[in-house]
Amino acid sequence: MLFAADSLFARLREAVHDDWHDYVCHAFVEQLGEGTLPEASFRRYLVQDYLFLIHFARAYALAAYKSRDLEDIRQAAEGLRTIADTEMRLHIEYCAEWGLSEEDMAATPEARETMAYTRYVLEAGHAGDVLDLHVALAPCIVGYAEIGSMLASKGRIEGNPYRAWIEMYASSDYQATARRQVKHLDRLLARRGGEGRFDSLAATFGEATRLEAAFWDMGLRG
Repeated sequence: MLFAADSLFARLREAVHDDWHDYVCHAFVEQLGEGTLPEASFRRYLVQDYLFLIHFARAYALAAYKSRDLEDIRQAAEGLRTIADTEMRLHIEYCAEWGLSEEDMAATPEARETMAYTRYVLEAGHAGDVLDLHVALAPCIVGYAEIGSMLASKGRIEGNPYRAWIEMYASSDYQATARRQVKHLDRLLARRGGEGRFDSLAATFGEATRLEAAFWDMGLRG
């Protein structure tokens, strides 16, 4: 189980239940799980995800700046280091298996959907505090863990051309990353507000979730 029923993440997820379902059960996700997603769609997604990760790293740098204690700074610094040094390297290596070079990906213009979500996350951090920023990041971090676990248990694994992608997000390492994010949200809420902030946080979470679904839409148009 990724999260306790009384965690902030669980409550945010429930508050936007329909949008969350549309995101994690999107046609892109279902086709990926069945291995029927057109390769052109997956390649388009991979290229835009490379560009997305660059801004994700920027968001963690912003989280460090917005943090007011050493624990939060260290958490943000570790996230930045993981994305820039580990996730990006693995992503580039994986994309190479699909015939995509880093040079070509870096030269590709950002899709409107990529710009919409990444800039929304950064704006949430600029306009709000580190809790607002992490709530905007959560649909991606925790959502991918939920999707990976779901596809690993219900999708077609044998002979699926997207098996490596599914297994990466279903892996124990990534599931642990998602659980840490859920716990970090609870710690931030305890230190940076109370129930009076919930409606605002739910609005941020809902918009980020809808922008994630739009990112899948972009992939399907590949």
